[in-house]
Amino acid sequence: MSGPLLSVRDLTVTLPTARGPAMAVRGLDFDLAKGETLGIVGESGCGKSMTALALMGLLPEGAQAGGSVALGGENLLAASEKRLCDLRGNRLGMIFQEPMTSLNPLHRIGDQIAEPLLLHTDLSRRQARERAVDLLGRVGIPNPRSRLDAYPHQLSGGQRQRVMIAMALACDPDILIADEPTTALDVTIQGQILDLIRDLVEASGMALILISHDLGVIAATVDRVLVMYAGRAVEAGPVHEVFADLSHPYARGLFAAMPRLAAGGAYPRPPLPTIPGIVPDLHDLGPACAFADRCSLAEARCRAEPPPPVSSGSGSHWAACWRTEDARALPIGGAA
Repeated sequence: MSGPLLSVRDLTVTLPTARGPAMAVRGLDFDLAKGETLGIVGESGCGKSMTALALMGLLPEGAQAGGSVALGGENLLAASEKRLCDLRGNRLGMIFQEPMTSLNPLHRIGDQIAEPLLLHTDLSRRQARERAVDLLGRVGIPNPRSRLDAYPHQLSGGQRQRVMIAMALACDPDILIADEPTTALDVTIQGQILDLIRDLVEASGMALILISHDLGVIAATVDRVLVMYAGRAVEAGPVHEVFADLSHPYARGLFAAMPRLAAGGAYPRPPLPTIPGIVPDLHDLGPACAFADRCSLAEARCRAEPPPPVSSGSGSHWAACWRTEDARALPIGGAA
């Protein structure tokens, strides 16, 4: 049996700050098989986007990545910039959060979609332009040929996001990374973009890493989910198992804070539950549980020892918590 398409082991990302180095991702492990879909979820600052940028070799200046990110057995963290340029846009595609800042405002849409094709394939400029027309049609842009010479500012937010998807898909990558792909889009367009990504991934057989803070999006889109807090994975497994049997206090807190329709349309609605306390400072994190100071179940060992991953259900679902049995008894109510 062949190994995983992507294997991440002990991934760390350290950022330079005025107070010294801060570790934004700490010891992250996961595998991704061909055709598999993985969701990474957590609140802002938990390390989701830094993980994506580390996989792409696009970390901010001064940041350092450690561990191993193996794509087909090749460690990307040890690869040269030239080698990473060969892989980005070719075997690795990425949809960034905000297309208006990711698309070049000085270049026409057709040229930007054609660029990875000219870099990574033998297509002529004319052939790449025709391929760009096909890609725009594939992602649902009406009258795609007439849009080739448009500039980003001449398109709506949803159209710009579709252009970003077309660029990411241009060379049929093995892995598509979508980092908050529906940020700043209205609900109707969000649904269209997510349906499009899901359909394209299923049709092509590529693997998907979807990064989001929206648990509903994750539940409807991916096979497996990984919950992050303060740079670490705290719970992971098949999405239906994890959401049916949340075993980490932080994951349960996230679900409790999801807005829900009041029963029978009752008004006024009760306030949403919140997770007490604040996200810990990345400079002050030790090896023990980073969630301990915000957790109602925390005890002495939670602040002294790193919690082990505890298996649940089929065995592929686990949570890093000393008190998983007690955590499962915590209420998940929201504004129900």
